[in-house]
Amino acid sequence: MSKITQRPYPADTAAQLAASGIRPLLARIFAARGIADATQLDTDIKRLLPFSLLKNAGQMASLLADAIADNKKILIVADYDADGATACAVAVRGLRALGARVDFIVPNRFEYGYGLTPEIVRLAKQSEPDIILTVDNGIASVEGVEEARRLGMQVLVTDHHLPGDTLPDALCIVNPNQPGCTFPSKNLAGVGVMFYVLMALRAEMRTRGAFALIAEPNLGNLLDLVALGTVADVVKLDDNNRILVQQGLQRIRAGRCCVGIQALLRVARKQVAQASAYEMGFIVGPRLNAAGRLDDMGFGIQCLLTDDATEADEIAAKLDALNHERRSIEADMQDSALAALNVFDPADSFSLALFNEDWHQGVIGILASRLKDKFHRPVIAFARSQTGELKGSGRSIPGLHLRDALDLVSKRQPHLIQKFGGHAMAAGLSISEEHLSDFRLAFEAVAQELLAAEALVKTIVTDGALDTDEFTLDIAHNLQQQVWGQGFPEPLFEGEFVVASQRVLKEKHLKLKLSSPAGNFEAIRFFHTDPAPANIRAVYSLSVNEYNGSESVQLIVRHWA
Repeated sequence: MSKITQRPYPADTAAQLAASGIRPLLARIFAARGIADATQLDTDIKRLLPFSLLKNAGQMASLLADAIADNKKILIVADYDADGATACAVAVRGLRALGARVDFIVPNRFEYGYGLTPEIVRLAKQSEPDIILTVDNGIASVEGVEEARRLGMQVLVTDHHLPGDTLPDALCIVNPNQPGCTFPSKNLAGVGVMFYVLMALRAEMRTRGAFALIAEPNLGNLLDLVALGTVADVVKLDDNNRILVQQGLQRIRAGRCCVGIQALLRVARKQVAQASAYEMGFIVGPRLNAAGRLDDMGFGIQCLLTDDATEADEIAAKLDALNHERRSIEADMQDSALAALNVFDPADSFSLALFNEDWHQGVIGILASRLKDKFHRPVIAFARSQTGELKGSGRSIPGLHLRDALDLVSKRQPHLIQKFGGHAMAAGLSISEEHLSDFRLAFEAVAQELLAAEALVKTIVTDGALDTDEFTLDIAHNLQQQVWGQGFPEPLFEGEFVVASQRVLKEKHLKLKLSSPAGNFEAIRFFHTDPAPANIRAVYSLSVNEYNGSESVQLIVRHWA
């Protein structure tokens, strides 16, 4: 059951934005997303928050500059998702451009677990680094940092995840979410944190005269990777993140991006010149993530590091094949989950915690997301790990902070969860199989305590109806040029339509012709084949359809009632 509601907006703010020259429709949309001043929409790189505001960025820059001067070996330990892969590529490319001796490892998570575990540290020791630099992980790696110190290696942590009660005893930590950090944007992705560290490092090396005889590297060349990782990690697109993403997208569209991103777009039959946040989040990101889910994220990182277009195409083809395999596994897992839930009545439960012997550990996060969308409940999907315990991946709904919920379960029944971590909307955990039933009950109790009953009704929020003169190509193009994403959602509109005709396209999409007082429109509902009724209240986005060299307005239907 879903309800459709209109997103409120401050009319006076919308009027002020319109008075500054912004189209009235966009002014209303921006006002509804918290834009109070037109300057917030300025994505010039000069408007980035300064690195000096990020706690310990200067200290880490000094330590890295010393390491470069002393020719110390730096080993990057990366996470296995798209954010971790891009953060690793940014670190390797940036540090090498600044003269560092650097290499990386991205351990198989099925063998070594998540974060800088003691096992990963012992693996890293084989490379004999002087310094371990974590990207997109490390803030919870208390034992791993201690093991590194015991083995004679220094650890520098760059991360963005929420810290636990105890911070690791690293030489330096840069994380906008660590205690005492007043950086205004708490939403930097792991790749964004690493980019900021590089900006601080370049400034430090500048003061030391490192560029007296050589040109400074242009760190702007890394913004394609920053944009990809930021969008793919689904962090909130606040003002600062939108600058990073817009700057990166501009470089990608102009063809000034790494050959790996170009190859990943090509293999998906997407035009580089038309790349948007959507392509980063739903086309390129999943292909990178498939490597970490099913195989070795080292392939994904190498795709982003190579400057050889032929090699990039070869790796991109392998990543594309892995993504197809991931989709097949996911479909089978979803079928088995839905079969097990045939008798499930959502009204009976505030949460779902599921386990199946045959589920793949690398795909349970996607499964949890799909089930969360279907049932509008917080969902945790479990798979058995190679070491025997159950690994869980959870996704939540507005109203329940998933990491805090797991923390509450852990505090009340410390024996249930071996370890956990994550964010408000996504988290991971490990439990013993013998505790699964007790965990289900404890998690359900916390969900019932934290969630109001009305939060369990899925709400589809729109930006209202379009006026007759707003169904234009110009407006559709204008909307597509903006950066939309988490916390800055793509506009959805609603309206009453008569379904003039409909047919199934390619056996998986529903192609429609819709009629209303505003006119007649081509429309499509992707991955949906159930026929529409004669009259619908549609929720849709406005898009540009290109066919045989001509363009027309098309409605992308997301929901109907």
